[in-house]
Amino acid sequence: MNRRHFLMTSAGVVAAAKRASSSPNDTVRVACVGVRGRGKDHIASYLHLQNVEVAAICDIDEAVLNRAVTHVEDRTKKRPVAHTDLRKLLEDKSIDVISIATPNHSHTLQTIWSVQAGKDVYVEKPCSHDMFEARQIVAAARKYDRLVEHGSQSRSSPALQEAVQGLRSGLLGDVYMARGLCFKWRDTIGRKPVEPVPPGVHYDLWLGPAPEHAFTQNRFHYNWHWFWDYGNGDLGNQGIHELDIARWGLGVTYPSKVTAMGGHFMFDDDQETPNTISALYEFNDGGKKKMMEFEVRHWVSNHEGTLGEQKGNNARFDPNTIGNLFYGSKGYMAIDGYTSYRTWFGKQQEPGPSRTAGENHFENFINAVRSRKRSDLNAEIEEGAISTTLIHLANISYRLGRTLNFDAETYSCKDDHEANAMFKRDYRKPFVVPKFA
Repeated sequence: MNRRHFLMTSAGVVAAAKRASSSPNDTVRVACVGVRGRGKDHIASYLHLQNVEVAAICDIDEAVLNRAVTHVEDRTKKRPVAHTDLRKLLEDKSIDVISIATPNHSHTLQTIWSVQAGKDVYVEKPCSHDMFEARQIVAAARKYDRLVEHGSQSRSSPALQEAVQGLRSGLLGDVYMARGLCFKWRDTIGRKPVEPVPPGVHYDLWLGPAPEHAFTQNRFHYNWHWFWDYGNGDLGNQGIHELDIARWGLGVTYPSKVTAMGGHFMFDDDQETPNTISALYEFNDGGKKKMMEFEVRHWVSNHEGTLGEQKGNNARFDPNTIGNLFYGSKGYMAIDGYTSYRTWFGKQQEPGPSRTAGENHFENFINAVRSRKRSDLNAEIEEGAISTTLIHLANISYRLGRTLNFDAETYSCKDDHEANAMFKRDYRKPFVVPKFA
């Protein structure tokens, strides 16, 4: 055991003991990590919660870091501690929670570091970059007995909770199929040349577990989503939300069969991941077959099943269609975005129950941190990890050009060495995800 790991683990014991005796009136001290994009929402959400302090901020881009620190100071009149290296931040015993919104390829390792240091963690979707990491992040949370919430905020919407309860209780009869839609306007990223690393950017820390690569703007802020070294395409960007809802609604875990096809259409640019992909999943739910369709489109497309359609005469046109459809023996359900559902029944498609209600996923997380009950988490890390495997299996199927037969018992694809080899990547030392399971 190296010295850093010993210090982080020892600090975790002290922090865990302190939190175990905390009351709802105690201030929860949060550190936000990765604050350029989604991380801004993390900060804003915590600032609205009672007895929660954004006590530290970490980002590898000093310009982004300084803007975030100034913003929090302006709002709270208290300046958070600034860090560029998460490992240094984790030595601070006064921090209770780490809230991660960094690129996908760092999510698992940063979560593991954090739980080893005794911190509870909110980690953005997808929590893993590959199949191997989906197992290790859960195993680490269990080993170090930390609360870890996945950024699947739909699970904290009262409307979607009601919708899923309806699916469970037979509202649609026998539910046999779900369809997820991620029709989101994505223009070309063009081509960007190699250039020097911008001043104030700690590029080695940004790369983390990923292979060494010369700096380009397309492999950095946001567009990293479209490169296999860092992202998972739109399946693992917007799509993971709808994949998770589809799996949640069907009441299934791992698929038994996965097939996907697609491509990178229209544009001649740097993007590696597909901008259009269709995936099919088959599930064996206690001997009953269920299926899921999922589709990503990047350009001009129709709306579907009332999803994405304008609501009201003055509604602004939205080219995107984001949501889910569920089909049962009595009717179908449409979930539009993260916070509303509608139903229709019978041959005449008569309207049925519907509801719209927002969510506060960060409040759910903080409440669980205070209660110390894993069951209070609406998107506990094991649920998030299972959903991320749907991304990875579909992407592997797409890249190999064949159907995968997945065996959940052995956590492998049957008779497919090439597919199983893609479950884990090579790590750039010292940014190595340890094996716990």
